[in-house]
Amino acid sequence: MIPLPLSTIAEITGGTLHGPPDVVVSGPVVIDSRAAEPGALFAALKGERADGHDFASAALAAGAAAVLAQRPVDGGPCVVADDVQEALGRLARGVLERLPDVTVTAVTGSAGKTSTKDLIGGLAGRAGPVVFPPGSFNNEIGLPLTVLRADAATRHLVLEMGARGIGHIAYLTGIAPPDVGVVLNVGTAHVGEFGSRENIARAKGEIVEAVRPGGTAVLNADDPLVAAMAPRTRGEVVMFGRSPDAAVRAADETLDEQGRARFTLVTPEGSAPVALRLHGSHAVMNALAAAAAARAAGLAPAEIAAGLSEAVPASRWRMEVTERADGVTVVNDAYNANPDSTRAAIDVLAHMARGRRAYAVLGEMAELGASSAAEHAKIGEHAARSGIAGLVVVGANAAAMAGGAGQVGSWTGECVQVDDVGAAVAALRERLAPRDVVLVKGSRVTGLERVAEAILAEDAR
Repeated sequence: MIPLPLSTIAEITGGTLHGPPDVVVSGPVVIDSRAAEPGALFAALKGERADGHDFASAALAAGAAAVLAQRPVDGGPCVVADDVQEALGRLARGVLERLPDVTVTAVTGSAGKTSTKDLIGGLAGRAGPVVFPPGSFNNEIGLPLTVLRADAATRHLVLEMGARGIGHIAYLTGIAPPDVGVVLNVGTAHVGEFGSRENIARAKGEIVEAVRPGGTAVLNADDPLVAAMAPRTRGEVVMFGRSPDAAVRAADETLDEQGRARFTLVTPEGSAPVALRLHGSHAVMNALAAAAAARAAGLAPAEIAAGLSEAVPASRWRMEVTERADGVTVVNDAYNANPDSTRAAIDVLAHMARGRRAYAVLGEMAELGASSAAEHAKIGEHAARSGIAGLVVVGANAAAMAGGAGQVGSWTGECVQVDDVGAAVAALRERLAPRDVVLVKGSRVTGLERVAEAILAEDAR
């Protein structure tokens, strides 16, 4: 963050200053008192399980210069605002306005946001100092915290924007208006909250409506709901995809035995070969979106292709492929799940396991509303039709997967339904043999990364 006196922070946030006005915040803005350091600003957020105000004194003792709070705190200066979360957003917007040389790229979509954000961040780093968030800092708290990491040296700020309803992305773009807005896809993730894919498209399209004049909207040519967003932007529209009409597209696409894609990146400025280290054909679309965003930042095709070819997973539990000493391969894609991403992961598993036995450990796909049972059944059917050796269904909320798999009469594999992570691990231990391939995937609430970790820990034994 750029150094700011506390009086200026009070002015930006609309808060009331308690303490010396010339105290300077020169360090990071943090919401965890354990992360406080000299010069930091501690934002005392009140959550469901903890109230940040209870930890303000600890943050100040660790060297924090001040606290952003909803009420005065003991032990040091503070700025008191009616709503700390909203004040955090206003502070981020105020800091960004003081950084006129920063190009903001924002990414949204039903699937692939984090992976694409990581790819764009890596590419943008080739054009100048870049800030982009770890993991999925894509909400009303995570996004301003990311913005506040930028300083006078930053030239590129790459942000991920999520939504749980209409207006959420509009709020985030109000904090950080994008110069480049990227929409990956409109799927069924969170359809239970939105009600329909059309409503999801309405929400995701808020990002292109916010693109600054003279900016660029990067849209998926292969997704009709995304391509239809073109009239909603004031910026230049650049389409990406496998479609021959896309300005940024892939040609001559192949997959190696590990499911890693090779293709020719085609752009209006020229072509270049790409050999991804990321797993799955769905990674190609993420790479094309990143390429289109990097092109808007001025990178040449050869440099974009080189950056894509060097990229490795930067956020945990997203298609992490690890091989045990006995040849068992574990694909940990357990960070989150929705129908589109789960189908894609199953396809990767089937491709990687050709000539080997494959097991899928699948948990609940949350927030699907009334369509939940039907969508889980479809995933079970898809897993069975992929020809895997076994399906382990974890938790009552995913039970319909077993029913879907059972509808595929030609499937000769085994379906096991278990209650929890421990039972899933036990089921795998009974069945795994050297050289088998295991996929682990479920929504965040299921915590299925613990299954992958336990199976990999077998090496230590």
